[in-house]
Amino acid sequence: MQNMTLELNASDERGIQVVRQEIQDFASTKTIFSNKFKLIILDECDAMTRDAQFALRRVMEKYTRNARFCLICNYVSKIIPALQSRCTKFRFAPLDGNFVQERLEVVIKSEGVKMGPGGMEALVALGGGDMRRSLNIVQSCHMAFDQVDASAVYLCTGNPRPEDIETVLRWLLNDSLLDVFRSILDLQQSRGIALSDIVRELHTWLFRMSLPTRQRIELVEALADLEYRLATGTHERLQLGALCACFAKAREGIAAAAQ
Repeated sequence: MQNMTLELNASDERGIQVVRQEIQDFASTKTIFSNKFKLIILDECDAMTRDAQFALRRVMEKYTRNARFCLICNYVSKIIPALQSRCTKFRFAPLDGNFVQERLEVVIKSEGVKMGPGGMEALVALGGGDMRRSLNIVQSCHMAFDQVDASAVYLCTGNPRPEDIETVLRWLLNDSLLDVFRSILDLQQSRGIALSDIVRELHTWLFRMSLPTRQRIELVEALADLEYRLATGTHERLQLGALCACFAKAREGIAAAAQ
């Protein structure tokens, strides 16, 4: 198996020279004492340069008789169309929470991790169906705290707790613009919460609430614009003001519609 399989991951150099030398040399030689094909696995192949991908395309065409390629990536849009057309695509959805919890329980038991109230639910929720992310979180929490409960998980990852988002939403829908701005700013400084995380969680809450359709649409669009501006590196305090303003505007619209 070792002589028939070549695996390169993201930590390996995978420029055009590697494709032309190591990968091509491996694919060009036939297997000994067997007529089966060789397997070349390229993990995180979306990190390969375009020149390396074009070179890989030629290697795949030339040695298709005795080699098969398995390309693993997170963003298929970063793979050139010429490579995509030569592959069969398999898309893997995030794991179901029940499967993640089942596996986490096995790891927690074998490693002797002390769990607390709400810890497992928080690990599954923040993992988002990514088993590796959930395991990284439980490992970090186990090293930093005596027990892995909900508070420890959210504190270790820096994510806002559900009760914090509920409080922020109550401020945005009831308090004055200046009071909301100061309250959220104090919450960020005391809990170390990033505004982008608050915006992301508010987006989820908006679809659970009972709001007029027009105001819901305006808020969803405003949060999308805020998330984009935050991702481009704008000043966080200015965007916090914009967040408070868009909810104040939505409140005015709801009040006008009620009259």
